[in-house]
Amino acid sequence: MIPALLQPILDAVAATVAPLSPDGLGEVESVAPTGNPAHGDYQWNFAFRIAKAQRMNPRALAERLAPLLQHPAITKVEVAGPGFINLTLDDAWIARTVAAQVAEPNVGIAPEGAGRTVIIDFSSPNVAKRMHIGHMRSTHIGDALVRMHRASGWNVVGDNHIGDWGTQFGKLIVAYRSWLDPEAFEADPIGELERLYVEFGRRAKEDPALGDAARAEIAKLQKGDPENTALWRQFLAISMAEFEAVYRRLGIRFDEVLGESAYRDLTDQVVTDLLAAGIAEVSEGATIVRFEHDVAIFRKKDGADNYGTSDIACLRYREARWHPARIVYVVDMRQQRHFQQVFEVGRRLGATDAELVHVWFGMLVLPEGVKMGTREGNVIRLVDLLDESVRRARAVVDAKSPNLDEAERAAIAEAVGVGAVRYADLSQNPQTNVTFDWDRMLSLEGNTAPYLLYSHARCASVLAKALRPEEGGEAPDLGAIVIGHPLERELLLALARYPEMVAAATRGFRPNQLAEHLFEVANRFNRFYHDCPVLKGGEARASRLALVEATRRVLRHGMELLGLSVLDRM
Repeated sequence: MIPALLQPILDAVAATVAPLSPDGLGEVESVAPTGNPAHGDYQWNFAFRIAKAQRMNPRALAERLAPLLQHPAITKVEVAGPGFINLTLDDAWIARTVAAQVAEPNVGIAPEGAGRTVIIDFSSPNVAKRMHIGHMRSTHIGDALVRMHRASGWNVVGDNHIGDWGTQFGKLIVAYRSWLDPEAFEADPIGELERLYVEFGRRAKEDPALGDAARAEIAKLQKGDPENTALWRQFLAISMAEFEAVYRRLGIRFDEVLGESAYRDLTDQVVTDLLAAGIAEVSEGATIVRFEHDVAIFRKKDGADNYGTSDIACLRYREARWHPARIVYVVDMRQQRHFQQVFEVGRRLGATDAELVHVWFGMLVLPEGVKMGTREGNVIRLVDLLDESVRRARAVVDAKSPNLDEAERAAIAEAVGVGAVRYADLSQNPQTNVTFDWDRMLSLEGNTAPYLLYSHARCASVLAKALRPEEGGEAPDLGAIVIGHPLERELLLALARYPEMVAAATRGFRPNQLAEHLFEVANRFNRFYHDCPVLKGGEARASRLALVEATRRVLRHGMELLGLSVLDRM
């Protein structure tokens, strides 16, 4: 369960603190990488945590503990500042750790979730509309969390909880029967449905009777009217085909795709149970739940359910089918209060025993003046954003690699363009707004997808050259790594810490932490490559080839966890 690189330190720490803290208080949490390599590889601040209980000065306690920290893998222990203990690992231990990690398909990531199920609810577009940039962050972050949890041993259920039920279908049915353009519908079904929905809204402002007609149609649909049900299913099929095209392009798949309609027959029991348990009450004909500072309506006085009711029904369904240990909802910041209420009501009702997590995120902000394909000038389609990014990437590829054939340049542009959009999102703290900057996003420098892809391609290029007969035809031997240069040590240490960073990013639901570490790996690799000859490295050649191969494997694995299409040539 513990990443291999940390194991000797944790073993030494556990033995040292046992007499002072029998329960092992903080022994793992208080070990962290140092911010400055001059201060060693890891820092232990346990003296600060325990000094007060021992009635000792932290520095004095640290000096007492330091000599006790003994392990063959630890070569230096120093006390610094008011009580920090800095530890340096043996070079050969680091090299062996990296060789063992990258020899495994999972690159040494500990199976922390083994035997447990997590449901990750993400993307969730609405039926009869194209996916737009408002869906982008949930889709990207959710997919990365699916991949990271799966790599960490969890049994993962990626769930697309689509919006396929509600009053909008009454409006759409009225519009479809009144103003459908058959030729436009044949040519672009989803586009025509969007047009019809907008047309209904425009006409309803002038004709209030349309609202009554829409409510009548949705009532018929809810009662199972065959004609309305057939139309609803047609709208759903058209929408799912549109969604799947986008998901295929992004390399995303789901284990479950169920919309709000799947739970509509379960909500009556939810309301009945809420009332019976005294959690809800009837007020002016509506079923409400009172919280400390506000009130939420779970069923309107006209009998219509709100999202909270459907979400509680969904909780019960997931508990019965999957028995999850954790349920993660990847939904934007505006829904924080909604999920606080749903989680509180769900726990009080006993709907699930799972850990409930709302991974909220900030909004996508486009720079002023950026215009792409829109509907009514206010919605930017996700496919248009991807197309624009690929177009810009293709211009760069054509300029820098005109010698490649057409098909390869197109494939590179697609991988770089789509990857740039994904990575520009995932490399940011989820809880901040993201502003798109095309030039930065597609740059070969800085923390961008092209920079990571290029770094991996550079590794692949070096290894391909090494296999040529004129270059010696030498395949890398992972067991040959020997540290002979400070930049080799820096790179190896970053590679060895990869499993730790995946674990931390997964526990914290923060793909950006993984992105930051991959950027650090790429930075250290490029510094190493610049200063340390590989193919002409003389006696160090075999070791450095192995180091390049280890870097390639870590970069590939990490980028795949973030959903990037990895390239061997750019």
